[in-house]
Amino acid sequence: MRVALVHDWLTGMRGGEKVLLSLTRLFPEAPIFTLLHFPGSVVAEIEARGIRTSFIQRLPGVSRHYRRYLPLFPAAIASFDLHGFDLVISSSHCVAKGARAAGGAFHVCYCHTPMRYVWDRFDDYFGPGRTSPLLRAAIRHIAEALRAWDAATASRVTHFIANSRHVARRIRRFYGRASTVIHPPVDTDFFTPDPAQRCDGEYDLLVAAFVPYKRVDLALEAYRGTGRRLLLVGAGPDERRLRAMAPPEARFLGRVDDEKLRDLYRGCRAVLQPSVEDFGIVPLEAMACGRPAVVFAEGGGGESVIPGKTGVVFHAAEPESLRAAVDSLSRLRFNIVDLRARAEESSRQVFESRLRRCISDVMTNDIFSSNHC
Repeated sequence: MRVALVHDWLTGMRGGEKVLLSLTRLFPEAPIFTLLHFPGSVVAEIEARGIRTSFIQRLPGVSRHYRRYLPLFPAAIASFDLHGFDLVISSSHCVAKGARAAGGAFHVCYCHTPMRYVWDRFDDYFGPGRTSPLLRAAIRHIAEALRAWDAATASRVTHFIANSRHVARRIRRFYGRASTVIHPPVDTDFFTPDPAQRCDGEYDLLVAAFVPYKRVDLALEAYRGTGRRLLLVGAGPDERRLRAMAPPEARFLGRVDDEKLRDLYRGCRAVLQPSVEDFGIVPLEAMACGRPAVVFAEGGGGESVIPGKTGVVFHAAEPESLRAAVDSLSRLRFNIVDLRARAEESSRQVFESRLRRCISDVMTNDIFSSNHC
């Protein structure tokens, strides 16, 4: 059986790329088709594979401004010749699910999310104050066309796998399709507690891309005047604005490697996730290191936290609500065994076993006896 893997783009090692890494281990002979690839941006295990890029790779200024070519992405993903492959597996948060499998081939899509910025999160990216009215109007027109394309090409997928119940509901709402829920993998072999774990962390930690929907600004305002240390890991187009508004309590660390990130998890009191996430790997990586999470209730983040046992959930997207949740940490005690057990429910081994079984069910037409939404 010949298998092809399709991924939106390879520009960094985030949650989607960790799913792709598991796919490359399950299907070691499968080539990777992707819109564009920045060499050296992902782990060597992926870099060593046969990576085939689209015409987007050759466009002017793509290394800095590839997102500006979004209107061309549907044509680029459809340009891949997937004839000769019996199984296509797409890892999609943008257009990868629109890849055309050959007639008679299976197409399984692991959907991180339907495109947020053209469906229900448009204002988080292009709302008032984020773009000029003229540009916003132009982008709205583009988004309308992309929504139509996105809905129409859902029929190219044999079966959807959603990374959370939240995403499964969005797949049902926007595509009219059922999906199997398989939470993304957490490397519990690497992310482990410090053998000399301190009882209380010295700081709180936020790990995120600095883009509007991550609501980093909400966390900065929540910590203003509290005297508590807040360390921030990440980078992105919103960084200058966030640094300008940051209170004295906040310290920006930029991007860090995995070893440094593990040390930061181990040393923190808790990690914060103030955004509406599709699922959210960061809270579970922290739990694997023996630390709880403070997450926003809406979205997939709440699926990773058992309130009072593995973290705290706050319900209003306001600094006061997040501050109250953070204040409550001082009244709670978390058991490392419980935190590790929660993370291990989504270990890489568990993820790959569930994914392999689901794909087998799809190909034997037994998917409707599996757990799906």
